[in-house]
Amino acid sequence: MNYPNLHRPLYGADVLANALNNYPDIALLRQLDGPTLTVRDMRDETSRYIQALESVGVTSQSCVSMLASNLPETLHIGHATSMIPTLMVPIHAMSSLADQLTIVRDAGVNVLIFEAERFEKAAADIKAAEPGITLLSVGPSEIAPDIRKLAASFEPKKLVPPVIDGDHIGRRSYSGGTTGKPKAIPSAARSGQQCAMIIQAEWEWPSPPQILSCAPLTHAGGTMFMPALLKGGTFLILPRFDPLQVLQSIQDYRINCMMLVPTMIYALLDHPRFDEFDLSSLETVFYGASLMNPVRLKEAIERIGPVFAQFYGQAEAPMVLTYFRKADHDINDMNRLASCGLPCPYVRLELHDADGNEVPDGEPGEIVVQGPLVMNGYLDEELNKEVFKGGWLHTGDVAVRDPNGFLRIVDRVKDMIVSGGFNIYPREVEMVIAAHPAVAEVAVIGVPHDKWGEAVKAVVVTKPGQEVAEDDLIAAVAQAKGSYQAPKSVVFVDAIPQTPVGKPDKKALRAAYPN
Repeated sequence: MNYPNLHRPLYGADVLANALNNYPDIALLRQLDGPTLTVRDMRDETSRYIQALESVGVTSQSCVSMLASNLPETLHIGHATSMIPTLMVPIHAMSSLADQLTIVRDAGVNVLIFEAERFEKAAADIKAAEPGITLLSVGPSEIAPDIRKLAASFEPKKLVPPVIDGDHIGRRSYSGGTTGKPKAIPSAARSGQQCAMIIQAEWEWPSPPQILSCAPLTHAGGTMFMPALLKGGTFLILPRFDPLQVLQSIQDYRINCMMLVPTMIYALLDHPRFDEFDLSSLETVFYGASLMNPVRLKEAIERIGPVFAQFYGQAEAPMVLTYFRKADHDINDMNRLASCGLPCPYVRLELHDADGNEVPDGEPGEIVVQGPLVMNGYLDEELNKEVFKGGWLHTGDVAVRDPNGFLRIVDRVKDMIVSGGFNIYPREVEMVIAAHPAVAEVAVIGVPHDKWGEAVKAVVVTKPGQEVAEDDLIAAVAQAKGSYQAPKSVVFVDAIPQTPVGKPDKKALRAAYPN
């Protein structure tokens, strides 16, 4: 028997094409300023953009990036490139030109699609530095043809997903570069589809989900589209994160589900008009991408409700290594609120010491994982020797497992501070400082010290209209964790720098505070 397609797995483009043929008249994509698109509209636009891209020479050999806010075209183009299929390389629109060029050059991006209204200058700067790149604009532009206008000129056709295997690379992401040069991370079709299936199976979705997306659609925000499509829900896109607009939209559209990074949650809680809005429609707020202050998480649960669910992963094994269910958030247990939940049943996860041995409960160990979710490897083979040491993906995150199996990440391996021969995990210090009622955000770093090797420095943002003395914070850490973990200095700032994906940028902090 020789039927090559009989057991061929379905990957992202297959599922997308099938789902876009079901329930064509259901309202799917909502916009604040624009029409609501049905499932049929989304299917037809995907077809039009496939034809438009192919008409200007985009093929399966192309490498495409986008500079755009949360427009419908961001989704249309993303879907179209998965069907062609091209290599898609996400570039964060708000990152620096230098960082954008690093990715463009490393990946060999040859097609850049940009939002004309907001990013024409950025696209022009990239073109000036890399003259060989082809520019396409979304909207009228003086420097590139309008792909939106071109797509409108085509009649929709049947969607035909590509025949690919599990090792096909349709996306290449880049690490945040918080500890050095960003690493190129090819994402295999197998990994992407495994992630999508776990999200569908394990996460707590309202029925049907009425989703608000304000995170970048070119990054994690885009993962919320397929659940809306597959579960018969709607997907409201906001151009960007604006706290007041998010609060207003939750109330007006009776949003019951959204994904936020912790800094977004803090901004909502701290908005002076927060209490004016009816947020009772919310059923699930997924949060992740960086560790959340447990004190602020308790505040969020008390003010919004028991609707918070955390996901944990990384580009090398995306989003679903662990899941922290809503009901497991115990507001009377700060250690529990500092957890990232339980390991996902669909991955093999252990905590290892430096010699590759499992650590007992209560002892810190690096999270290591195996399974089809894991990336094939970095492009740099030298990096692979370390990250796959012992046959496991080493995440670089250090965690402690409690007797009930819940994991609590204590820090990144590379962020650990060694002071006077003692290992200090900044996350542990941050939790103590964050407990002070005047503290809104805190980041702890190690700085060089002549005597101790490294010293602990805390960078603190206070809540609006509140103050706290440096000595009080130092004393609180000394009492809770011992004097050797207490900060030697505290700096008060208006805001902690963030990476493009919403994590505290400790590399930038170390550069700003070298001692």
